[in-house]
Amino acid sequence: MTDPVSPVLDLAAGLSPRIQGIRTSQIGLVADRGRDDPDVVKLWIGEGDLPTPDFIVEAAHRAMRAGHTRYVTSLGLPRLREALSAYHARHWGVDVPAERFAVTVGGMNAIMQAAQALLEPGDEIVMPSPGWPNLAEAVRVTGGVPVTVPYRVGPDGRFSLPLEDIAAAITPRTRVVMVNSPSNPTGWIMPRAEMIALRDLARARGLWLLADEVYAHFNYGDGLTPSFLQICTEDDRLIVANTFSKNWAMTGWRAGWLIFPRGLGPVFAKLGQYNTTSIPTFVQHAAVAALDEGDGFIRETVARCAESRAILVDGLTRLPGVTAAAPDGAFYLMARLSEGERSLDLAFRLLSEAKVGVAPGTAFGPEGEGFVRMCFAISPALAREAVSRLSAVLGGR
Repeated sequence: MTDPVSPVLDLAAGLSPRIQGIRTSQIGLVADRGRDDPDVVKLWIGEGDLPTPDFIVEAAHRAMRAGHTRYVTSLGLPRLREALSAYHARHWGVDVPAERFAVTVGGMNAIMQAAQALLEPGDEIVMPSPGWPNLAEAVRVTGGVPVTVPYRVGPDGRFSLPLEDIAAAITPRTRVVMVNSPSNPTGWIMPRAEMIALRDLARARGLWLLADEVYAHFNYGDGLTPSFLQICTEDDRLIVANTFSKNWAMTGWRAGWLIFPRGLGPVFAKLGQYNTTSIPTFVQHAAVAALDEGDGFIRETVARCAESRAILVDGLTRLPGVTAAAPDGAFYLMARLSEGERSLDLAFRLLSEAKVGVAPGTAFGPEGEGFVRMCFAISPALAREAVSRLSAVLGGR
């Protein structure tokens, strides 16, 4: 007798092909095996180990007690949008009026709204690879086609992305070029001169630029990472996505923002309304506190990351066969740890043998094969423990 087909499978077969095609995160595959093990040093997720600062938590508590628990405008509280405007003026010296900001449910929702606004089915979006997998999947959900441009990798493990490689990937179907600088997972930072050249190329071709500037403060060179806001006008086809998650240890708060060209407020008000209505009102009050009072916390976090970065790079590059260049930005180390072993297999092996959780490089695209990604937004002590455990497993080969 033939077993009846599972009703669940029948229902899945009836879903949109776009949704059926959403890929399973390899980071999740590894994390699911060890997320509940307290002995694992967890470096797989893009999340620091610091708690949200007390002044942000207290601002949320005050807002809740004051009754700020009701609906607000989908673009966000006016006070928060003014605080975002002041934050960008303070750090990047740009004058972006409050009416060009939309508050979103984290950076992911900012990317999703941008994709919804810009892409029709079949439209292409050019993006670097390896790249954060959520970017490409947001494009696929909206019917767009991600066209990846591989980073070049030097003998020392440093990543680069020449502008000519981006330009070569543009076709008549290209609608958007996406840049994530500093990059997750490579730590690459786009030089300002190349940003200007890309802006000029986008203007000449009538293309949109989608800039993911989430890690802008995490720059281990001189000063802040340049922003496209510094070189573009309010009429350029530019959308900038950002989040409160990384700067202020607010990953679980789900608060982010996007910046759009002049005059598109009504468009993003509707997208916000029909995606989520708005983020919780008391979270928006906490976000104001983060912006207004949190610059010192950012500086301390970046300095802590720089120390842990140095520990990981110095310790791992002493091991045989390991190639890992200190990333210029973000808080990830993309390291080649093994030749001939699949990245996913290596991640599972390190979890089992070293009790260190890493993200397989192929989670970020096929160009990541042979690499693993480690988040170093952790304490220096934990970074040393990770190096010790990895050395015990990889040092004798």
